[in-house]
Amino acid sequence: MDHIKSGMIAGFAATVVLSVMMIMKTAVGIMPELDVIHMIAGMLGASVFAGWVAHFVLGTVVWGGGFAVLNDAIPGQGQIAKGIAFGVAAWLLMMIAVMPMAGAGFFGLNMGVAAPVMTLILHIVFGAVLGWVYMKQTQKSALA
Repeated sequence: MDHIKSGMIAGFAATVVLSVMMIMKTAVGIMPELDVIHMIAGMLGASVFAGWVAHFVLGTVVWGGGFAVLNDAIPGQGQIAKGIAFGVAAWLLMMIAVMPMAGAGFFGLNMGVAAPVMTLILHIVFGAVLGWVYMKQTQKSALA
C-alpha cells in the first residue's frame, strides 16, 4: 500500500508542475485556446474551480495511483523513463478519447497541429516528474 501512497504523492507533485507550466503557457500567450481546465469544466458542466479540482484528482489519484499499480508492467529502465512512458500513454489516451469528447477533435487538431505537440511536451514533463518523485518516495520508504 505504501507504493500507492508514493504514487499519489508523485502524481500530486507532477500535477503541480504541469499546472504551473499550463499557467505560464497561457500567461505568455502560447496557445491560449488550449485551456485544459476549461475543457474539463465544460465536459463536467461545472465551474472552472471544479475543473481544477478534477484536474488535481485525475493527476493525483488516477495517474499517480495508476502509475504505482502498473509500475512493474511499464517499459523503461529506471523510474524517470517509466514515468515518461506512462506520461506518453496518458497523452495518447487524452488525444484519442478526451480531446474529441471536449469538441477539440481527434488529437485536438481542431486547435491546429501545435495542440498535440504542446500537450505531448507537457505530458513528457509530467511523466518525468512523476517518475522522479516516485523514485525518491520509494527510496525513502525502503530506508524506513
